[in-house]
Amino acid sequence: MRLSQQGVTVDFAFSIARLPRIEFGPGTLKKTAGIATGFGKHILIVTGARSFLDSPHWADLQAELRKMGARWQLLQVGGEPSPELVDQAVQQYKAQDIDVVLGIGGGSALDAAKAIAGLLRPGNSVLDHLEGVGPELPYRGPGTPFIAVPTTAGTGSEATKNAVLSTRGSHGFKKSFRDDKLVAEYAIVDPDLLASCPPAILAANGMDAFTQLLESYVSSRANPFTDALALSGLEAARDSLLPWYEGTADAGACRSRMAYAALLSGITLAQVGLGSVHGLASPLGAFFPIPHGAVCGTLVAAATRVNIEAMRAREPGNIALKKYADIGRLLSRQTLADDAAITALIETLEDWTRRLQLPRLSAYGINPGDFERIAANSRGSSMKTNPIALTDGEISRILAERI
Repeated sequence: MRLSQQGVTVDFAFSIARLPRIEFGPGTLKKTAGIATGFGKHILIVTGARSFLDSPHWADLQAELRKMGARWQLLQVGGEPSPELVDQAVQQYKAQDIDVVLGIGGGSALDAAKAIAGLLRPGNSVLDHLEGVGPELPYRGPGTPFIAVPTTAGTGSEATKNAVLSTRGSHGFKKSFRDDKLVAEYAIVDPDLLASCPPAILAANGMDAFTQLLESYVSSRANPFTDALALSGLEAARDSLLPWYEGTADAGACRSRMAYAALLSGITLAQVGLGSVHGLASPLGAFFPIPHGAVCGTLVAAATRVNIEAMRAREPGNIALKKYADIGRLLSRQTLADDAAITALIETLEDWTRRLQLPRLSAYGINPGDFERIAANSRGSSMKTNPIALTDGEISRILAERI
C-alpha cells in the first residue's frame, strides 16, 4: 500500500518490534509488587545510588513486597554501567535462582538491570555480545524476566531492546548489548517518581527524550506509525519541559507529559533509530566525563542546523526537510511556510538551550584538537539512520558551535 505524505508518495509498510506491556499513570508504582511476584518470589532489584532508596516510595514498595511474601537482593548502580559491573553482577547472582529482575531508576540503572537480566541464566560475559567490541556472538538467551520502572523522564530505556554500557577513558567506548529478548516484560511508568528530580537533571533528561523524538521523526527508517508517536511526544515535551523547569505550570501535569514523551521516545528510537546527536554522544560519553543528556541538550540545535544545511546543499528533495518544517510549526504553534518553519525550529532549539542552561562542551575538557577523534568514532548505529550522511567536516562544525 502507498500513500502521500508531505506531498511525497511513500510506502505504507513497516515492521514493529516487540514492546513491553505498559502500565502508565500516577500511582502505578503500587502495581509493581504484584506484577513482580507474578514471575516468582525471589527478586533482584537494581537501582541507582541513592535517590529512589532515599524516597518514601522505597519504603512503600518494600511493604508491598513483604505482603506478597517476596524476598529480594539489592544492587545499586552509581553512574553509567560498565561491562565489568554487569559481569560481576551476573557472577554474583546467577546461582541464586532469581525469578525476576526489577530495575528502578534512571537510564543507567535500567540499562544495567536489562543487561543483567539477559545474562543471569546464560551466565556468560556481556562482552560476548557488545556491538563493535568483542566477538559479537548472537544472543540466544533465555533471559530472566525484566520489569522496568523509570524514575527520570529521559532515555526511554523502559521501552528499548538495548542496554548501553560504557568504559570511559582515552580508549573508552559506549556500546549496546541489543536483542529483542532483552525487552522488558513490563514498563511501569509512574510520573510521581519524577517529583524529586533536580533542575539540572530534569533539563538534561528532558532534552534527551526530546532529541530522541526529533531524531526518530527524521530518521531514514521512520515510518507512519513511529511518526505519529514522535509527533505526539514532541507536542507533550513542548507543553511541559520548559514550564516544568521554570516552574510556570502545574508540576504534576508537566511530570505526566514528560514521562509520556520519554516513553514514546524509547518506543520510536527502538523501532527506527536516531541520528547525529546520538552518534556523537557515543564517543563524547566514552572519552569525556559528560552526561548523556547534557550531550543531547547542548548539541541538538547545532546538529539540526548542520543536517538542514547539508540536505539543502546535497539532497534538497529529502523528505526530512519537510519533516523538520513540521516540527518547527508544532513547536512555534504557527502556520508557517516550510522555510520559515525551519527557521523557527532552529530559533526554538537555541532558545531552549539557553533557558535550560545547558553547558558547553568545553566545560568537560573538550577542545578542537579532539574533533578528529570524536568524528572518527561517531559512525555507529545512530549515525547510520541520520537523514543525511555527514562529512567529518560537518560533524566538526556541530562540535565547534558548542565549544
